[in-house]
Amino acid sequence: MEQFRLSAALLFACAWAGTCMAGPKSIIPAPVSMEPREGQATITASTVIIAPKALGLQARQLQEMLKPATGYDLAIRETSDVPSIIRLSLVRDLEDLGDEGYKLDIAPKGVVIRATTPTGIFYGIQSLRQLLPAEIASPRTVSGVAWSLPQVSITDQPRFSWRAFMLDEGRHFKGEKEVKKLLDQMAELKMNVFHWHLTDDQGWRIEIKKYPKLTSIGSSRTDTQIGGWNSPKRSGEPHAGFYTQEQIRDIVAYAQARQITIIPEIGMPGHACAAIAAYPELGTTKNKIEVMTRFGKAIDTYDPSAEIVYTMLSGILDEVVALFPSKIIHIGGDEVRFNQWKKSEAVKELMKKEKLSTMADVQIYFTNRMADIVEEKGRNIMGWNEILGDDLHGLLGKDQTAKAATLDPNTIVHFWKGNPTLAKRAIRNGHKIVNSWHSFTYLDYGYGSISLHKAYDFDPVFGGLTPEEERQIIGTGCQMWGEWIPTVERMEAQIYPRLAAYAEVGWTQKENKDFASFKQRMKSQLKRWDLQGIGYAKDQVSMMSAQDFFNHVKIDSWNPGKTPKDWTPVEFSTGGAIAEAGTYEVVFLYRKGLHALEISEVGLLEDGKEIASDKHAGFSGGKLSGIVYKLKLPKAKPGASYTLRARIKGSGGTDSSGEIKIRAGE
Repeated sequence: MEQFRLSAALLFACAWAGTCMAGPKSIIPAPVSMEPREGQATITASTVIIAPKALGLQARQLQEMLKPATGYDLAIRETSDVPSIIRLSLVRDLEDLGDEGYKLDIAPKGVVIRATTPTGIFYGIQSLRQLLPAEIASPRTVSGVAWSLPQVSITDQPRFSWRAFMLDEGRHFKGEKEVKKLLDQMAELKMNVFHWHLTDDQGWRIEIKKYPKLTSIGSSRTDTQIGGWNSPKRSGEPHAGFYTQEQIRDIVAYAQARQITIIPEIGMPGHACAAIAAYPELGTTKNKIEVMTRFGKAIDTYDPSAEIVYTMLSGILDEVVALFPSKIIHIGGDEVRFNQWKKSEAVKELMKKEKLSTMADVQIYFTNRMADIVEEKGRNIMGWNEILGDDLHGLLGKDQTAKAATLDPNTIVHFWKGNPTLAKRAIRNGHKIVNSWHSFTYLDYGYGSISLHKAYDFDPVFGGLTPEEERQIIGTGCQMWGEWIPTVERMEAQIYPRLAAYAEVGWTQKENKDFASFKQRMKSQLKRWDLQGIGYAKDQVSMMSAQDFFNHVKIDSWNPGKTPKDWTPVEFSTGGAIAEAGTYEVVFLYRKGLHALEISEVGLLEDGKEIASDKHAGFSGGKLSGIVYKLKLPKAKPGASYTLRARIKGSGGTDSSGEIKIRAGE
C-alpha cells in the first residue's frame, strides 16, 4: 500500500496544488492516503466511461450519477481512444487493499479507478463524486459549473468490515421511499450494513405468508404513547404498516446494487408483543394480548419451554432467510423481563430437565436453540449483549446471572450496554463483536447527549486487548431507535449530520481522523444534502457544546472570586496533566453564573517562564466560541512545573463559574 500521507487538516483545508481555495474539495470518510498534484482534469459531454463487462453495473451507476446535474449522457465502452476518459479497471495487484479498497488516480488524460472487486470500484466512484463540485448532487441540470477534478492519487481501504446504520421501524413505520433514501446516503458515505429492525412490541413489519396474522393483526396498533417514557398521553390515532415480500426483495436488490448488506432483526424472546398478539400460543402465558401502544420493556415474552415456539420461529425464519441473502440474522435478545418465566411451571420443568440455574441460563438456552435453527439454514445469529447472560438492567436479581449455560461461540455479540469488561470477556470467549455502545452511537439521543464531536470521537476498539483480540471487533453501528421519532423530518434531523461522523468512525484509519478537518469537509457535504433535500440539523456542524469536551480532563476552575472585571493575566494549574512533549488542547468551559468569561490569550509556563502561547478571542457562556487553545510543548523538561496563564475578564460582570479542561492532541 502506498504509504504517503498528509496531515488531514492541511490536506483537506487546502487545494491539491497547495493553495487554499473557497469551498475545498472534500471526501467523507477520509481516505488512507492522498498525493496531490498540480492541475485539474475536467469531465465534459465527450468524456467516455471505459469499463469491462464485469463492471457494467458500476459503469451505469457512474453514468446515472453524473447525468442529472451535468446534463451529460456519457457513453460507456469497453475500449476507446478519446482523450477524455474515466476508466474502471479490475486488477490483481491491489489485493492488499482487500475487497473494499481502491485506487483513484486523476491526471490530465482522465480518471482511473482500480480495485480487485466491483465493490472497490463502487467506493472509488463515491470518492470521485465527492471531488466534483457539490452541485453534482443536484437532481436537475446545473448551468455555469465547470465539472473539474483536482489531480490527485488516492489509495484507500476501510478500517472495519462492518459499518452499519440501524433503522427501527417496529415503533414507527417509515416506508419504502424513505428506506431507499437512507440507503443512498449510506452508499455515498461508504457504509455497508443496513440493520433493519423489523419487529417489536409495537408492530410487526414483515410479511410472513405461513403466518398471515403477524401482519393482519401484528402490524397495527390502536394508539401510540406520546410525551416521553411513562407518559399517560396518547396520540389518539392508530398506526400501521408492513412490507410485503415483493417490496423487501426490491429493497434488498436496491441495497445490493449499492454494496450494502441488509441484516434483518427479528426480536426474541422479548420485544415480541406484536407477534404474541397475533398468535397467543407463542407467549409464555398463552393469554390474548394487544399490540402495545406504549413504549418500554414489555412483560410478555416468547415461551422458551414450548416446542411450538421453536417450530413457528423456524417457519418464520425460513421465509426471512429466503428474502435476505445476508449470512447473519439478528435476533435482538435485549431487555427481556423474566416475570412470566419465573411463574411458569413449564419453564420450571425446562430448567430442571436442562439443568438451568437462572433466568439468564434460560435465555441462553433459548438463544442457543435459535442459533442451531438458524445454522441449519446456513446462517449465523447475532444479538444484543444481554444474550451473554449479564444483568444489564437489574431484571435478574442478585446472583442470577448465567451460571449453567454458555452462549454458542459462533454467535456475534452486538455490544450496546454495560461495562466494556463484558465485551472483552466475550471476545476472549471467541465471539466476534460489533461495538455500538449506546452512549456514543444512539441517534435517538439528543445532541446534548451525543454531540457531533462525541459521535466522531468514538473508537469501537476497547483498550487493553491484544492485536488478535482487537481483530474480533469487526466494526460498529449507529442506531436510529424510533419510539419518539414519528416523522421523517424528526428522523433526518437526528440522523444527519451525525451519520457522516459514524461513517468516518467505521472507514477511516484512526491515525487519519481529525475533527477540525472533518468539520471543514462537512461544508461540501452540507451543500450536497441541501441539494438532495436532506433535512439535517443545520446548527450542529458549527455549534460547539460542553459535550464536545467529554474526554478532556478537568485541571482547574474559575469562579466569581477568580473572575476579574477587566483584562487580567490569571494563573491556573495543569493538574500534572502535562508531563511529556506534545500539543495540548486547553478548554475554558462555562458552567454557571450570570456572566460569561472572555479570554484573549493562554500561555504555557515552564517553571514560570512562558514557552508557548495561543492568542485569539474566546467567549465561554451560554454560547461557546473560540474556547479551545492549543499549546505546543516541543520538549518536556524533567521535574519542571507546568502552569497556565490566561488573560481573562468577566463579560459584563464577575458572576461566572466554569472548568478548565485539557487533552493531549497529536
